[in-house]
Amino acid sequence: MALVNSTMLSLGTKAPEFQLPDAVSGETISLDTFAGKQGLLVMFICRHCPFVKHVQGELAKLGKDYADANIGMVAISANDADNYPDDAPDKLKEMAQELGFTFPFCHD
Repeated sequence: MALVNSTMLSLGTKAPEFQLPDAVSGETISLDTFAGKQGLLVMFICRHCPFVKHVQGELAKLGKDYADANIGMVAISANDADNYPDDAPDKLKEMAQELGFTFPFCHD
């Protein structure tokens, strides 16, 4: 059960602004990073989740398959690295590099 309630936004609502560090490049990623794209796929994932482990190879493939499309992609891990050390930024960077992610993998 989630500790924080989610707020459901109506379909078509513009995504809220964010500024998060990319665990791989160290660059700050925001909505402006994807300006001009026809869409943006935002994936909330983490390193230790068994469901993510099951699909992480396909996520990497998806990034490669759509690299030349006009679609932005970003993965965000919002886990507390103190409670989940595998989700620390250096571990996210390791995961992204091992899998060959072609999209930013941010830590919130």
